[in-house]
Amino acid sequence: MGQTIREMGRRARKAALDMAACGIETRNHALEVMASELISQMDKILAANEADIRLAQQKGQKTAFIERLTLTERRVKDMAQGLRDVAALPDPIGTADRMWTRPNGLRILQKRVPLGVVGIIYESRPNVTSDAAGICIKSGNACILRGGSEAIVTNSAIMDALEQGARLAGLPDGAVSLVRDPSREAVNELMCLNESLDVLIPRGGAGLIRAVMQNATVPVIETGTGNCHVYIDKDCRDLAMAQRVVWNAKLRRVSVCNAMETLLIHKDVDAAFVSALLGKLHDEGKVEIRGCGRVRKLCPWAMEATEEDWGTEYNDFKLAVKIVDTLDDAIDHINAHGTRHSESILTDDVGRAQRFLDRVDAAAVYLNAPTSFTDGGEFGFGAEIGISNQKLHARGPMGPEHLTTIKYQIFGNGQIRP
Repeated sequence: MGQTIREMGRRARKAALDMAACGIETRNHALEVMASELISQMDKILAANEADIRLAQQKGQKTAFIERLTLTERRVKDMAQGLRDVAALPDPIGTADRMWTRPNGLRILQKRVPLGVVGIIYESRPNVTSDAAGICIKSGNACILRGGSEAIVTNSAIMDALEQGARLAGLPDGAVSLVRDPSREAVNELMCLNESLDVLIPRGGAGLIRAVMQNATVPVIETGTGNCHVYIDKDCRDLAMAQRVVWNAKLRRVSVCNAMETLLIHKDVDAAFVSALLGKLHDEGKVEIRGCGRVRKLCPWAMEATEEDWGTEYNDFKLAVKIVDTLDDAIDHINAHGTRHSESILTDDVGRAQRFLDRVDAAAVYLNAPTSFTDGGEFGFGAEIGISNQKLHARGPMGPEHLTTIKYQIFGNGQIRP
């Protein structure tokens, strides 16, 4: 097993040198061919996914977990379209950021270049296999992917299609690869593949991210968990809009990192509206409400929220709800319990909105829109490699340009340094 991982790393390292020199036409053509292969091998991919789902159901996995794992014909088509959308983006590498001439006549060119070999460790969403490979190819990188063991059959079928497309398009051997060993030892070795990996990106729940951050010896870009908040301000006059936003933020897909996990409500928001909103979420949306004391006075059927609830990413049909006294109380709560992912304020007051947007510490901050828009495709990146909560190198949804770095090329005519 260890030798296999190391050999995969050597192949990827060699491929990365060739990928950096691949023209944009070659890379875009590869993405188009890979998209076509996903469609042509859809039956195989869906059959593999059914096998993974059956096993997950036998193990008693939760509904939200099964939802993350499930592929449909529509989702496979969306994966293919995501590759085509990435192909349509501008070339993120090879362009000159700037050029200047020093007093001694040296000309210095700063340009964008690929990172090299990108490793991605992710969990149960098999569409990440396609998204991650596509963004790495677009940005001229080679990649080594390792999905969760619960999706190993599905991910292998997807990678079979992607590798076939890469070969047909003439990409170098090893440009895209998947660790098909489901063991923990394989993950541990990948995290320490310093001789081959330039960067490692974990994409998944808090446990996965924490394990990678604590154990990896290669550089890591930390993608974050999503304890996301929506705050309904006292000056939110369009309560019908507020209901639509809250519903979409929580229930569009409860299993994703941009789903709302905590709803904050100003104390002056109409009590009848609050009761009706939470009742609709509970009765029609089947959401378990965990509320503070004020919430439970309005909705006695709600469960009592604990301190742990304020910091929990449920990825499930559960929602923490708190009524706050002031805008600053909402901001302080978010900054204390949030994960710096995505936060939203619903208000008609421009000044209060701007205070929230400026003072909340998060990668994406919204006014009158749900947190569910924090996504590479929705931001115009075609797809995403993950959503970074950290502040170094990249923050928020990471598209092709975020998998690049800078290189200096210096042109002289015999100058020497005194």
